[in-house]
Amino acid sequence: MKFPGLGLRLPECAWRRGSSWLLLAPLLTPPVPVITAPPCSLCPEGAHRFQWIRNLVPEFGISSSHVKVLSSPAEFYELLKVQIKTAKQRVVMASLYLGTGLLEQELKQKHYLRPLGKPDLGRFLMLECKFHSRVDCLEETLEKSLQAKGSSNLKVSILLDYTRGSRGRKNSRTMLIPLLQRFPEQVRVSLFHTPNLRGLLRLLIPERFNETIGLQHIKVYLFDDNVILSGANLSDLYFTNRQDRYVLLQDSPEIADFFTELVDAIGDVSLQLQRDDTVQMMEGMVHPYQGDKVAYCEIANRRVMEVINSARTRQELLHAKTFHSSQRGSSLLSQQGSQASGGLKTEPDTWIYPLIQMKPFGIQIDEMVTETLLTEAERDARIYLSTGYFNLTQAYMDLILGTRAEYRILLASPEVNGFFGAKGVAGAIPAAYVYIEHQFYSEVCYLHQQERVQLQEYSRAGWTFHAKGLWLYLAGSDLPCLTLIGSPNFGYRSVHRDLEAQVAIVTENKALQQQLHQEQEQLYLCSGVVSSSTFEQPNRYVKLWVKLVTPLIKNFF
Repeated sequence: MKFPGLGLRLPECAWRRGSSWLLLAPLLTPPVPVITAPPCSLCPEGAHRFQWIRNLVPEFGISSSHVKVLSSPAEFYELLKVQIKTAKQRVVMASLYLGTGLLEQELKQKHYLRPLGKPDLGRFLMLECKFHSRVDCLEETLEKSLQAKGSSNLKVSILLDYTRGSRGRKNSRTMLIPLLQRFPEQVRVSLFHTPNLRGLLRLLIPERFNETIGLQHIKVYLFDDNVILSGANLSDLYFTNRQDRYVLLQDSPEIADFFTELVDAIGDVSLQLQRDDTVQMMEGMVHPYQGDKVAYCEIANRRVMEVINSARTRQELLHAKTFHSSQRGSSLLSQQGSQASGGLKTEPDTWIYPLIQMKPFGIQIDEMVTETLLTEAERDARIYLSTGYFNLTQAYMDLILGTRAEYRILLASPEVNGFFGAKGVAGAIPAAYVYIEHQFYSEVCYLHQQERVQLQEYSRAGWTFHAKGLWLYLAGSDLPCLTLIGSPNFGYRSVHRDLEAQVAIVTENKALQQQLHQEQEQLYLCSGVVSSSTFEQPNRYVKLWVKLVTPLIKNFF
């Protein structure tokens, strides 16, 4: 185990069950990690003790009034519709895939494979509405933009995963081709293909399982200068009865620019979808699975790090200008704000830090920041950690078990797991998660940590659970000052295989802290505390073959 910022690696045997080394974790970690910046006179005390994150990524200071926390799939869906319809300059969407279901395929084909009864008809109309809102709404917005000016300034960039987006005869690609055909100069569709799926492995792994090797997993939805950060994909479940998290950052051009550049960078090293449903790489770019793997990963690393470092430099210069101008009694930004709006620009009380994790490219920023947050959380601090798929990395488990803060970990009960009821081998995945959960709970009990580390299972009839993230409450505080929100699940795949992005939102504004607190409470209210009796229930029975196979495959799901 390697401690963040310390450069000390303990032998793995020292972290086995009951080891006394585990109890020394708080003593071995320094009070301030190496990546921490010196005290900054520009930053207030308290919530902004996390200013060390800006040593790794750009820091965007904004007003808390620009942040809105959403609570439901329906609210997320309605917001997407409104934002698409009102976009004027850019639409940027990064997701795992663009969903398509049987009824949507029937709609697209203009015929029906079977008669529709009344229940089916109601669902058909619902899906028809959502289908048009996703794809046709984009088409309508592009068409209006063309009609208004003759030549449109609106650009649409969509980033999806190649393997997931190509699955089946009707898929994300076939949904988007009409846009490429009608608006070839305005629409770009990029399909990321992991460099780790290549050669014989790519030929042998079946279509449904090839995505276990690695994915484009980032979820960012951006419209002009408004950014929606979420863990939700673009499919009907995520608009109706699949619980996730969603945060809107309004009128935030610098943050929107950053994520536009990030999606562009990943898009540049991805396969480009063509109007005839073929794909090709940009000219001069190394192919992800046919070209040299090392060369491809080096290029991808450079492109992504250029985005991060250039944005960080811009923000540091802006930060310095604002500080030195305010020392003279007149902020340059305030002058610009008064000229544009007749008023003064408000001082930021909220800070946004984009955390990127792309281990295939050697980028591990999110992992570093998350481990440091877990390490540095003081005694009596509370961390609420949520994941749709409970499969924490060994490093995260060691830190939770070996540090001082109180933990409330929210995970899916088997019935609300996204794989519940799936056919074939996938149907056993919820049982595998139960087995992993039981092992971790047993470890908590063995170390007598049941009061400090508590597991809670989300359960809601007719729903599935996909919410992920973290809320940090400082010691003595009833409200969180920091949250992590985005695509990572805190598991092996998130850390080692997939492309991930989330943001750390740090705020000292009580109203925004209250929003985050209510979000956390709303999710946890639908949960029950895990105890020994939980695993005695009939629906928690795990077959022997699942127990034997889980250690071998747990790093792939």
